[in-house]
Amino acid sequence: MSRVKVVDELCTLSLPAALLGERWTLLLLRQAFLGTRRFEDFQSAMDISRSVLTERLATFVDEGILRRVPYKDSRTRYEYRLTEKGLDLYPVLMALRKWGDKWMAPADGTSFDLHHKDCGGDVDVKVECTACGENLGARDVRVTRLR
Repeated sequence: MSRVKVVDELCTLSLPAALLGERWTLLLLRQAFLGTRRFEDFQSAMDISRSVLTERLATFVDEGILRRVPYKDSRTRYEYRLTEKGLDLYPVLMALRKWGDKWMAPADGTSFDLHHKDCGGDVDVKVECTACGENLGARDVRVTRLR
């Protein structure tokens, strides 16, 4: 089997990995899902430099993950709100969190729990078959290359 360089393989896994595969990017998404919207609030919650935060926010706006919405303070400023494309990243973050809880959690457990607003049940991430509904793991899936 020939080796394929990630940069040469423009697939639907390598492209998102290139966009999201940096620490600050994932933490920025986490904060957005926690309800953070303003530049100063992102910066204080994440302890990130202004230049790095400016760059990451601009990338997310350019990629359509966040949108800038003006608000009036003493001057016009902007909030950053998740778009539909951004909201669709929620299961990705929850899958990473689930893996982190299992394999990397501190000895005293997780940092927070997630519960369904309506019934209070725990939140879980699943990969399942669209035909039969069975939960799937890596060994249960066959990959078919598109032509």
